Amino acid sequence: MQPRWTDMEFDSRSFRDALGLFVTGVTIITARTEKGDPFGVTANSFNSVSMDPPLILWSLSRSSRNVEAFRKAEHFCVHILREDQSDLSRHFSRSNVDKFEGIEFEPGEGGVPILPHSAARLECRTYAQHDGGDHIIFLGEVIRISADHDARPLLFHGGRYAVLSDTVDN
Repeated sequence: MQPRWTDMEFDSRSFRDALGLFVTGVTIITARTEKGDPFGVTANSFNSVSMDPPLILWSLSRSSRNVEAFRKAEHFCVHILREDQSDLSRHFSRSNVDKFEGIEFEPGEGGVPILPHSAARLECRTYAQHDGGDHIIFLGEVIRISADHDARPLLFHGGRYAVLSDTVDN
């Protein structure tokens, strides 16, 4: 099958649409403020960086109301979501709500809120922060891992949630 290439005017919408063709996982990143209040955001800008030391990265818009709190956080946790957690993802993507009201969690490394039932949780010490244009790139050194290796991940593609389809090798 031949691809249907479409030349597009390069603008922010066409750039976003092209990036939407890349399937990502969905995560929730949690931390605590300097006062000890839990906070978190939904993010699909997550990736592994290094095995030695064990580093991951994620990014957050400079316009996020949580950007300064994350910049000051010494620890955070990346929760890789299960395919049945799209409601939780939507909940943490909202602004101007108490994201932890009615949400079960336990304290993790550095006191960060740990959400139970995720596919995987990567508890991190903040390693570095970098300029990423209109985003801040956060690098974390993974210091504790828990995972359900039978879990199926929640995916994001083309501006929508998606689920993994089993494939057959030919």
